[in-house]
Amino acid sequence: MPGSVHFIEPLPFLDEVRAIAETGLHYADNPFDRERYDRLLELAVDGYAAHSGLSPAEVRARFAADVGHRTTKVGVDAAVFDDRDRILLVRRTDNDRWGLVAGWCEPGEAPPQTALRELHEEAGVEGRVEQLVGVFHRPATAGENPHGFVSIVYLCTITGGTLTPQPHEVIELAFRDVDELADDEWHMHHAALARAARDAHRLRDGR
Repeated sequence: MPGSVHFIEPLPFLDEVRAIAETGLHYADNPFDRERYDRLLELAVDGYAAHSGLSPAEVRARFAADVGHRTTKVGVDAAVFDDRDRILLVRRTDNDRWGLVAGWCEPGEAPPQTALRELHEEAGVEGRVEQLVGVFHRPATAGENPHGFVSIVYLCTITGGTLTPQPHEVIELAFRDVDELADDEWHMHHAALARAARDAHRLRDGR
């Protein structure tokens, strides 16, 4: 709305800035990018200091120490079915395997928002969350992902847009029968997530 002002709560905003800065510093090699991320972190430190009464040095020390219990990563999956009981899957660019539309929950983001964001970012469509399928744990393994994490799966409906694979993350999009894929075609534990989603979808439809 022209002329309107959207006020952002300061601490969630600062937490997101901090997360962007620290993630950028973890991955960036370019010295100019690192300088920018350092500046973002400095701004987050100053903001936290202004709202907490701590000195910037104390805030930076707490950031460095990762205050609080280190918790498991949280991923969110969007399960979309067509009228033939097939689930929407993406063939991923990172390992050429099939999985649900999924991504990490960002700081300050509610899990249903993550599901809808990932539908847009990976499949190019808008959606609506219908119901929670469940919360699942994938323990750490010695295979392709050494870290355990939690997956939150939602049944979703597409409300707009055209299914279009986003090339930086997705090679191909397709509605697939859950049982037609071999075990080695699935990304990580997504076969189990897809079957749980199918059971919830059928139960929701009274089957």
